[in-house]
Amino acid sequence: MSTKPPSSLTERRKAATQLDIAHAAAELFAAQGPHTTTAEEIARQAGVALRTFYRYFRSKQDAVSPLLAAGADRWRALLEAAEPGADLFRSLATAVEESLAAPDEEAAGALLRTRGLLRAAEDDPALRAVWYRVNQESEERLVPVVARLADGRLDALRVRLVAAAATDAIRIALETWAGTEAGVTGDGAPSALALRCLRQLLGGMDALSLAADGETPGPSSG
Repeated sequence: MSTKPPSSLTERRKAATQLDIAHAAAELFAAQGPHTTTAEEIARQAGVALRTFYRYFRSKQDAVSPLLAAGADRWRALLEAAEPGADLFRSLATAVEESLAAPDEEAAGALLRTRGLLRAAEDDPALRAVWYRVNQESEERLVPVVARLADGRLDALRVRLVAAAATDAIRIALETWAGTEAGVTGDGAPSALALRCLRQLLGGMDALSLAADGETPGPSSG
């Protein structure tokens, strides 16, 4: 799902219906697992006809893709608001920290829901495929954002490397956290793990000149 708000009433209704279906699928997956959950049950839980379900989603696993993509959408929106030419690593790290923070019950609930879906994906190849697809799409959408922030300091190859590393940092952090009982805040939380991953993955890319000329690249500090 795009970070751009739906522009018409029809699009807003479509987005709301997709989200209702996604929440219904996540609830049923958590309660009884994706293997035993059917598309009919998801549609019934969401209060829509089965044909409406298949109008928006190809499979029951695909129905949770809006929820899995929501975090990446928030992160990308934060990056889109950053100023071009600033320290790129610092911009990435700040966006990661803010997008994975849990300042309220709604944000904490979203993270815990993602944990449940990632745990369910361990035994469901189709759900894993949805997760990987969401990450691939997120990486592709991140490329022009990184290019804008780099403001000409990185060539096309290095822009793609940064986008890939940043996307993988969040993916690996969430997958690692999902396999633990750590909370949504603290050292083992998604935000802390993602920052560690970001430093490790971008720490070997000092030649990318992530900071402005004459500054020390962010990954080498701290």
